[in-house]
Amino acid sequence: MAELLKHDVVIVGGGAAGLRAAIAVAERNPNLSVAVVSKIYPMRSHTVSAEGGAAAVIKANDSFEHHIYDTISGADWLADQDAVELFVHEAPKELTLLEHWGCPWSRDPDGTVAVRPFGGMKIERTWFAADKTGFHMLHTLYQTALRYVELTWYDEWFATKLLVDGDRCYGVVALELRTGAIRGITGKAVILCTGGAGRVFPFTTNAITKTGDGMALALRAGVPLKDMEFIQYHPTGLPGTGILITEAARGEGGIMVNKDGYRYLQDYGLGKPLDVNDPRHPVKRTMELGPRDKLSQAFVMEMRKGRTLKGPYGDYVLLDIRHLGEKKINEKLPFVRELARNYAGIDPVYEPIPVRPVVHYVMGGVDTDVDGRTVLDGLYAAGECACVSINGANRLGSNSLTECLVFGARAGHHAAEYVASAPDPNDSVLQKQVEEEAARIRKQFLEKTEGKERLVTVRKDMQNAMEDGVGIYRTEQSVQQALEKVLECRERFKEVYLDDHTVSFNTELISALELECMLDVALAMCHAALARRESRGAHQREDHPNRDDENFLKHSLVVLRDGQPKVEWKDVVITKWPPGERKYGADSGLPTDQK
Repeated sequence: MAELLKHDVVIVGGGAAGLRAAIAVAERNPNLSVAVVSKIYPMRSHTVSAEGGAAAVIKANDSFEHHIYDTISGADWLADQDAVELFVHEAPKELTLLEHWGCPWSRDPDGTVAVRPFGGMKIERTWFAADKTGFHMLHTLYQTALRYVELTWYDEWFATKLLVDGDRCYGVVALELRTGAIRGITGKAVILCTGGAGRVFPFTTNAITKTGDGMALALRAGVPLKDMEFIQYHPTGLPGTGILITEAARGEGGIMVNKDGYRYLQDYGLGKPLDVNDPRHPVKRTMELGPRDKLSQAFVMEMRKGRTLKGPYGDYVLLDIRHLGEKKINEKLPFVRELARNYAGIDPVYEPIPVRPVVHYVMGGVDTDVDGRTVLDGLYAAGECACVSINGANRLGSNSLTECLVFGARAGHHAAEYVASAPDPNDSVLQKQVEEEAARIRKQFLEKTEGKERLVTVRKDMQNAMEDGVGIYRTEQSVQQALEKVLECRERFKEVYLDDHTVSFNTELISALELECMLDVALAMCHAALARRESRGAHQREDHPNRDDENFLKHSLVVLRDGQPKVEWKDVVITKWPPGERKYGADSGLPTDQK
């Protein structure tokens, strides 16, 4: 009988949200033992790839009201407004704290923190560190976390199950990649910070590790997943690879053109090109900085009109930054130049960059309150795997990194207080669950001697079904077909056979466990997309083309009832911003009293 690895708080995930939560627990109560469980080394977490920046009010021409309104309207009014208000007010404190810990934010000539414009935000408020913001933020958080001796690091441990006794969560079952050992890591509180689920789709900016693990763990434990139908496509991914060309390229003045060299976004309600002498130009209210859902939808319309370019990896348009000049590109967008050279074979100083929409972010996730709490006592979530909700139907660029900090910190602080009065776990109950999970994994994968399915074929079939049926535009028929294919893939998964039956560094086994999670998450996405019979933000139903506030100004909740997914509904919190029409471009903006 394997010994339980005992702690007070267990954090699953080593990215920005997980590290911020770990620091917060240690700050609030230095006497607590904290486990940080990550399936990869923390510095390889997907946060490291975030390029553009993190949003927070800092400049004199900005205000909390402006940031709140941009976020709520960008979310197509599906964001909980109390959560948005809290987020916006705490954002500057978190980014300033990161500054004190050593994050090298880019500076204006006068020495103040520089900001750049970002899509959907009508005022410049995105802090940045050149175009490697996530890299520098993650370094800062990791180096800060290493100061705390109360943190125990479980690097390359994959969490496969939540340990639950009654109505409380008490830890996780995790597989150590190095040895193949399956152990229970227990605590009175668990914080899921496992990131998104972009790998459910075939063409994504997401790292290969973003497989919806935390979402699936929560769903299986009876916790609802909220707003899973809202999948954000980023409008500028490199064809073939899906590598992201950051929104900062447009924020610095890049333009998007079709095969005729025409700035097509002006045809889709995103404003008109502004002359450099226009007084509105300094705040760069240009159409290229419309919200991501609108830009991605415009690409599809251009493709249907035959105005995109054709390439070996499908249709694409061009992102042109040549007019910025080599000096500015090297100063503000060096990583964009590096990526374009290495993965598209072009130098953006001299040639436009081929781009197309690519799955980037899941607005939905584990249903939580503003402290990261779920309906299961002792279970918290933060970051992309969670849904507070501040992102609603469409996340604004540069809100996500800040979200990881704000709600990672809040989850960590609350969990530290919660464990002080939480009852001790029943070790014998948890030990039995660990043994049952270990036996399941051995029987289903390691001891299985035959099977007719391969991981790669099941995974590709699931991904292609999701892209075809639950992409930028959907219909009831397309989503239903995707759902049926996902259900078929779930059945086929039972017949998967692994070639590698060893225990040490069995990456094929990890891939199987990840696919198991992705299938559960894909199922939730399909059920939620079928139930929402309207178009809102990133969820565009061509058979229901209009937004329907009367019936669907609600969050969808996918929860397992008797083992079957069911869709329930939860009211959106409206404080003082009633739903209105989303407007973008030079003549849009805040309500009259806020302009």
